[in-house]
Amino acid sequence: MAFLEARDLVVEYATRRGPVRALDEASLEVAAGEVVGVVGESGSGKSTIGVALARLLPGNARVSSGDVLVGGRSVLAMGDEELRALRRDTLGFVFQDPIGTLDPTARIGRQLGWMIGGKPGDRELVEHLERVRLPDPERTLRAFPHQLSGGMAQRVSIALALARAPQAVIADEPTASLDASVRSEILELLVSLTREAGTALMLMSHDLRAVRRFCTRVAVVYGGRVVETAPAQELFSSPQHPYTRALLDAAPGAEAPGETLRPIAGIPPVLHGAFRGCAFVGRCACAVEACSVERPVVHSDDHDVLCHLAPVKEKAA
Repeated sequence: MAFLEARDLVVEYATRRGPVRALDEASLEVAAGEVVGVVGESGSGKSTIGVALARLLPGNARVSSGDVLVGGRSVLAMGDEELRALRRDTLGFVFQDPIGTLDPTARIGRQLGWMIGGKPGDRELVEHLERVRLPDPERTLRAFPHQLSGGMAQRVSIALALARAPQAVIADEPTASLDASVRSEILELLVSLTREAGTALMLMSHDLRAVRRFCTRVAVVYGGRVVETAPAQELFSSPQHPYTRALLDAAPGAEAPGETLRPIAGIPPVLHGAFRGCAFVGRCACAVEACSVERPVVHSDDHDVLCHLAPVKEKAA
């Protein structure tokens, strides 16, 4: 059963040139205790799905249709008090810029105390920092955010996200601003702690190798829609959507010795409304006439594909 769910979600941003559609009937599920990677190019809609699940969209964004649910409850229908409780007790967040998300005027111990609530003692605060493997937790408690390295600050962010034992964590590019030497350590820490607690984890990332290593299932987003969802190893070994295949071919590490990367020709579309057909049609070498005029529907089993050319598997009798 899904714990986090977006159902045919449409989100539009108001701009000086008119509304821009970031999500165009996007659907995605994350079950309790599951680690789901969400991948796609910049501008595909990954981050919008994440903030929509907590109703943290910016002021110029609006949900035009669809719904988002957490634990079976519609987030869009929640009142202010219920929404605050959801963000405080049920959901945890790890963002791309750890220094920027911490309060620059407060010591780490004070911020951790705010998150835990009540009047936690120093020993309890230290235990939360030991959990995220900070080498000198007592010193870190006394530090201000600017006194921490990027990796240390992201460990603190993970401690804050997990402090109230949330049922789900939404992590948006949590290692993008970190040195390559610590990225794998931070992701391994985040995944191991959420798995240990049975916490659902939704991980938005450009790092396909990390997604393959750490995630149980992967959702591929393009043009504001989730175009393919499958168990991680199956998606990487047998991608069904042309965009997924192109994305994997363009990823560093996929090339053979002496071979160059194969970039995806063209650029992602800027949508000003519902796309008539498949949004990838202008960049797809496999496109047929229907791709331009008919919106594809999901061919669904354990491997969901939003493509006219996807193989249709017969259901067992």
